[in-house]
Amino acid sequence: MTINLTVIIKSKPESIETLKSLLLDIVQNSIKEAACLQYDLHQSHNEPSTFIFHEIWENQDGLDNHNRQSYIQSFFENSKLLLQETPILYKTEKLG
Repeated sequence: MTINLTVIIKSKPESIETLKSLLLDIVQNSIKEAACLQYDLHQSHNEPSTFIFHEIWENQDGLDNHNRQSYIQSFFENSKLLLQETPILYKTEKLG
């Protein structure tokens, strides 16, 4: 069963470009993972400090493996000072 995620990440205003660069690096690494079916990054026009990931993973094992990757662990460790708040994660089911 596929896993659909939406993740909202808010940068501190002074850290937008630095965080954006780190997030784009995550995209480049994530799309190489076998279980990754979709991994899109968006930036809000109205609030440039808000980034939104739309992700689809083949299954829970694939997502769990993704979360164990060193580049993901490194991001969460290195981005703490760049974030305005803790990222918000929504695990959803596609209805239509």
